Amino acid sequence: MNDDAVLIEGRGLRFAYAEGQPEVVRGASVAVARGRLSALVGANGSGKSTLIRLLAGLLKPSAGEVLLNGVPLARVGARERARRVAYVPQGVSTVFPFTALEVVLTGRSPYTTRLRFETSRDLDAARAALAAVDAAHLEARPVTELSGGERQLVALARALAQEPECLLLDEPSAALDLKHRAGLIRHLRRLRDERGMTALVVTHDLTLLDPDFDRVSAVRLGEVAAEGAPSEVLRDEVLAEVYGDEHVRARRAFGRTFVWSEL
Repeated sequence: MNDDAVLIEGRGLRFAYAEGQPEVVRGASVAVARGRLSALVGANGSGKSTLIRLLAGLLKPSAGEVLLNGVPLARVGARERARRVAYVPQGVSTVFPFTALEVVLTGRSPYTTRLRFETSRDLDAARAALAAVDAAHLEARPVTELSGGERQLVALARALAQEPECLLLDEPSAALDLKHRAGLIRHLRRLRDERGMTALVVTHDLTLLDPDFDRVSAVRLGEVAAEGAPSEVLRDEVLAEVYGDEHVRARRAFGRTFVWSEL
């Protein structure tokens, strides 16, 4: 891949959560192309979530480096990083009864003053982000009263309110119903096509990937075992190796690839 086309890149990343424990990420390299919709897939415990947290700068690799626009991430200030990259974790929860709008407004912190006074521009951006994920009706609701899926929508809206170049999403559709899962992908596709947004999504839902995603990286035992267009990765022989399951099957129909494991 041309270096000019890469927005975020991890080179030879290694990471263990404690000294003496097995490495969760073992020399993984992954390049996130600018203006593209990419995915990380793999079995539970393969290192996907750890890898995306390394790319977000939330974890420090024991070896290797993460580059943002060719610059080592460690040299990019926190405020600048927050304007460029937004991370959405899986399983968002809170114990404080902030309203959905108040939570989304925290995504504007990279742009507010030290006194953190929000402007009308910040309010407009927050409300637009909620509307974009079909959650405008939640604006005044305390997040402690929302369902898991609704909280996930608010978390996504918070990330969009940052107006980043790149979204890093860890299982964003896990708690979403069918309508909002499809809506999420439509919105990511629209952001890519209309604004040139870059996104990397960790997902177990392989049926979401084809034909909307541009690139898929499959992680196995902390390493990138396969990568390419969805049509190249979503194949029986590739997925059987990645998931360690010889019964995995992938078939394309109605313009989409369906994946399952035979009983």
